[in-house]
Amino acid sequence: MNAAWSKLFGSPASARAKLAAKAPDGALRRYLETPVQPDDTPLREARLLAVDVETTGLDPKIDHLLSIGFVPVDGYQIQLAGAGQVLVRQSAAVGESARFHGLTDDALAGGSTVAEALDALFTALCGRVLLAHHAAIETGFLNRACEQVYGMGAPFAVVDTMSIQFGLLSQGFDDEPPQGSLRLWNARGQFGLPRYAAHEALTDALACAELYLAQVAELESVRPRMLKSVLKR
Repeated sequence: MNAAWSKLFGSPASARAKLAAKAPDGALRRYLETPVQPDDTPLREARLLAVDVETTGLDPKIDHLLSIGFVPVDGYQIQLAGAGQVLVRQSAAVGESARFHGLTDDALAGGSTVAEALDALFTALCGRVLLAHHAAIETGFLNRACEQVYGMGAPFAVVDTMSIQFGLLSQGFDDEPPQGSLRLWNARGQFGLPRYAAHEALTDALACAELYLAQVAELESVRPRMLKSVLKR
């Protein structure tokens, strides 16, 4: 949960309680009513959900959510049994953006509504922290979708693998990571992780989860870490 939410509603717990009271019955309310993990949770016990979204562009105000992929991470393990992907049905053609995400109008025609996609996400996210690479993209589009469906945004506690990578590459005074080194696939390459076909939500969510575990292994080679060491609110 970011500073704006806390400023408006008080502590993260009280903010979630106030929002839950306003939320309709369903997955969003259950997500808000589920207690967040304490900041002092050891990373070996932290429960996260790696999330990736595919969209028609980068601006949530004008572009559209096309798919959501997610993969649970429990401590040091990826739980593929809980992984999922939801395609979002569109009212307009995806146009030139199909060159990047590979999703066709025909494939999306059989997809879910935005409300159904959010239900799937928040069901999987209950009791977990959202994990993403450059998480502002995911939270921006998900908040926009929540506003459209529920008439309200949603608070997210976030672990951002791009931010972690920045920290790992900026150990010295006034260091700047090499250009391009923070991109998901370049960051994975620095840990010897394989390159997958990019721009497919479920694959990218898995790629993010694997990168996170590699980063945690490096961080904890020095000392055990707690959730607060990587958490953004």
